[in-house]
Amino acid sequence: MSKVIAFLGASTGIGQAALKHTLAAGYRCLALCRDPSKLERAFPPGSNPNLEIIQGNAHDVAAVTKCLQTDNRIVDVIVTTIGAKPIPLKMTVDDPDVCKKGAATLLEALAQLRSNGINGNPHIIACSTAGFSRFGRNIPLAMIPIYALFVRVPGADKVVMEDRIAASGESFTIIRPSHLTDGASDKTIRVGIEDPTNGPVSDVVGYSISREDAGRWLAEHLVLHTDARHMNKNLLITY
Repeated sequence: MSKVIAFLGASTGIGQAALKHTLAAGYRCLALCRDPSKLERAFPPGSNPNLEIIQGNAHDVAAVTKCLQTDNRIVDVIVTTIGAKPIPLKMTVDDPDVCKKGAATLLEALAQLRSNGINGNPHIIACSTAGFSRFGRNIPLAMIPIYALFVRVPGADKVVMEDRIAASGESFTIIRPSHLTDGASDKTIRVGIEDPTNGPVSDVVGYSISREDAGRWLAEHLVLHTDARHMNKNLLITY
């Protein structure tokens, strides 16, 4: 049976890049999107028979439930890259609770599916951010003021998301990209592994990674192939 992957938040950035590479590998994908036209600009209707775009909000249990079900079972992998839009002048974002609400909705949708006899044990892959580990600094010293000023609010939201997913009993991997840039590259991507309970397994510190490269790495190393070392871990990815 071929894998089926659900995407929440794939209309832009890391999620869209991960979706593109997953589709290129021939996998069937379900993508939840508030405004399907955004995703259709990247994937025109009818251009890929393996893509089904579902209109809905990642904070709506009914919409998420629809996206997580296929052929009377739960999808194999769930990729959530939802996030808020920055408001730089106010040093905040348009929805400071977007990720924590998204995690709660996702877990409630899984619970409802199982209560209705729809079974499955998906691997949840959630996108967080570097800079907020409880086990020490994982960003360069020069970046600390920037994260303190501009990433503090969304970072706190993502910490709650991480905790909810890690405590859920579901199989998961959290990715924490460093500062995000645009454009694909052939740069080497380094990976640091952290156990949510016991701390770092391997450390890396880096300045940045592009959205395209982070999405490609996510697809290749967490969706298409799964390394046991990455299961139930937090991963920092950076150049």
